[in-house]
Amino acid sequence: MGVPVLTRFLPHAFLLLALLAASVVPAFANTDDLLKLEQGWEYRWGDSPVGADGIPEWVRSSDPADWQAIGFPSNPPGREGREHAWFRVTLPEGEWQDPVLYIFSVDIIVQVWLNNELIYQYGTFDAEGRGRFEGWPWHEIPLPGDFQEQTAYFRVFSNYTDIGLWGEVGVLDHAQLVLRIIQQSAEGLIVAALTGLIGLLALVFALIQRKQRSFASIALFGFAASAMLVAESQASLLVLYRPLFWDYLAAGSYYMIPVALALLLQQWLSGQGPTAARWLWKLHLVYVVGALGLSAMGWVDLSSTFPPFDALLMASLLILMVSAARRFGRLATEQRLLLATFAVFSVFLILDMAVAHGVLPWGRVPVSWGALGFSLAIISIAVWHYSTTHQALYTLTAQLEQKVAERTARAEGLAQREAARASLLSLESRKNETLFDLISNLQDSASVDEAFRRLSSALPDLYLPVAGCFYQHQPDGRYTRLVTWGELDDRFPEKYGTAMLLPADTPALIAVDQAPDQLSFRMRLETAQPGAEPAGLLLLARPALPELVQDYSLVRLIGWVQQSVEKIAITLSALMLREELRRFSYEDGLTGLKNRRHFDELFGHEKEVSLRTGRPLSLLMFDLDHFKQFNDDYGHEAGDEALRHVGRLLDRHFRGSDVVCRYGGEEFVVLMPGAPLAEALLRAETLRKLIADEPVVIAGQPLTRLTISGGVACWPDTTDQFDSLMRAADAALYKAKHAGRNRVEAAGQQQAVS
Repeated sequence: MGVPVLTRFLPHAFLLLALLAASVVPAFANTDDLLKLEQGWEYRWGDSPVGADGIPEWVRSSDPADWQAIGFPSNPPGREGREHAWFRVTLPEGEWQDPVLYIFSVDIIVQVWLNNELIYQYGTFDAEGRGRFEGWPWHEIPLPGDFQEQTAYFRVFSNYTDIGLWGEVGVLDHAQLVLRIIQQSAEGLIVAALTGLIGLLALVFALIQRKQRSFASIALFGFAASAMLVAESQASLLVLYRPLFWDYLAAGSYYMIPVALALLLQQWLSGQGPTAARWLWKLHLVYVVGALGLSAMGWVDLSSTFPPFDALLMASLLILMVSAARRFGRLATEQRLLLATFAVFSVFLILDMAVAHGVLPWGRVPVSWGALGFSLAIISIAVWHYSTTHQALYTLTAQLEQKVAERTARAEGLAQREAARASLLSLESRKNETLFDLISNLQDSASVDEAFRRLSSALPDLYLPVAGCFYQHQPDGRYTRLVTWGELDDRFPEKYGTAMLLPADTPALIAVDQAPDQLSFRMRLETAQPGAEPAGLLLLARPALPELVQDYSLVRLIGWVQQSVEKIAITLSALMLREELRRFSYEDGLTGLKNRRHFDELFGHEKEVSLRTGRPLSLLMFDLDHFKQFNDDYGHEAGDEALRHVGRLLDRHFRGSDVVCRYGGEEFVVLMPGAPLAEALLRAETLRKLIADEPVVIAGQPLTRLTISGGVACWPDTTDQFDSLMRAADAALYKAKHAGRNRVEAAGQQQAVS
């Protein structure tokens, strides 16, 4: 029992540690005392000649015209293969006790000159001003007492893809810098500890479990992520100032991440994994060995191995994500969780690469949390599988022992039990036929409301002789009793106030002595709106079952009722989704009016009615004057609100038998069955005045009043052909526009109403 208990505890323990980390990290937050140098930077390409006293001439004096302004001292324009650059900035005034100049990182070696003195150097410059990569540490440069308002010069050499300073540059006290480094490293170190612990536990499981390769891959990922976070942490240099060592450790662990990811996806997706993962991890492993080996032998700089790897990693992540996404629908829930966290982690890695290569502005990407989330997902799934297997074995063993102990006692009552079961099966068969008829009847319903009416009349026959009732969800959120059958007591209320007050669903596996007096089954419909409340509630009184088959009968009864409720819910869901689809296909999403598709279908219907009855059919077509200018003046959001405003006025102005539609853009049509031309023209003019009198209001502020130009056509007043009714109204609309807008023209009329 000890191991299953441990495995059930581990996911909760890891979640608790993650929440603890999330709560501890903000506690390190403090006021940012760094005075950032974000303005006044200048640069010039090339390297300065050196005077006889060893001081570069550009430090001593230089023509200001030779220097160009730059927003931040990194990657000036027009590099064209150059490897030397100078930057300068005037240091700010301020009050500091032990001032230092802080630089997040430099590509790749640097000298800092102040007052004609070399105050800092990182890396070795040869006689030609060149040097080798010696790591990417952060830099703390002590400043003399008279540094304020003095110009600092930065001599930079880089044969890397980037040149110059990188990240943050500013002035602060030494103590504040140390505290800042600790603060900004706390999050990564805590997450590194958690991922390292996950890797250690996975290694333990790999030694004692059958699926050793899966746990070994988890351990590899945990150790690689932990080592990468520790090595990339700025605080690591406070413990051991060996920048190149930490960069080698960071590179090795970073390069191992895709190896572990590909192995995990290959092993954990149970045959559904991307085939590309089988060779991607091998390719990346070869790159790890080759890059670190060549760099250690001095054949290449470690820095030059990062850009090719980033390109390879980007391609690998995209291949893995696309390949896995194609199989997403065939995966189990835990496998989907694994892919989801992998996708999140991959996005963090891609964002981090984009920042590193200057595609995105500098900022700290929370790669550590992506690694932690992926690690937690992996270990939780692994432990869940392990726990489920042990629990299943334990349950199976217990069931077998119980069956052996009860075999003799069950033999005597077998005949009676089988007779009772046969009776119940016969009843179940009859009820299945009733359920089948009910489902067919519901499927023939024209609407959900009609289906609920049919359901209320059929439920008693379906569930008798078990007494019960059914509650339907109302628009106000309450549940009212729709139908009852059998003898019920006061434990079955008339209504429930909200879904929160509904009794919980009765579990499928429950003993007779634990069964409640009321068996509760919620009816949940699948709708287009997520999180919808249950559409209904079925309450059944606990039935009196034969003693010999009480447990069996109760479980079977609950299971059958659950299946029946689910089948009814599926049928009602199909009806509801069909209604919603029908409504969405005929409704304009912005204004709530009917759309052009609805108009085209209804126009044909109304044409047939008018031909059959001889009643007139009028058509108003109008659009908003100068609507493009309105959008340009106030923005598209105001334009959308203007369209909604007109939609509300249309809905309020026209009668229920009229059909108001948004025809497209700022154009609207109104179909008025039974309205002669004079009446249609009068109502169109009333609408024109109504729209002109009521301004569009945005955030409580009235905007310019809208005007419309419209055209009215009527059958048979202006045309005796229905096919030309639209053309006649459209021609009248254009006549109104050409006549000066803000008016309504009637087809075939010379005079307009304006």
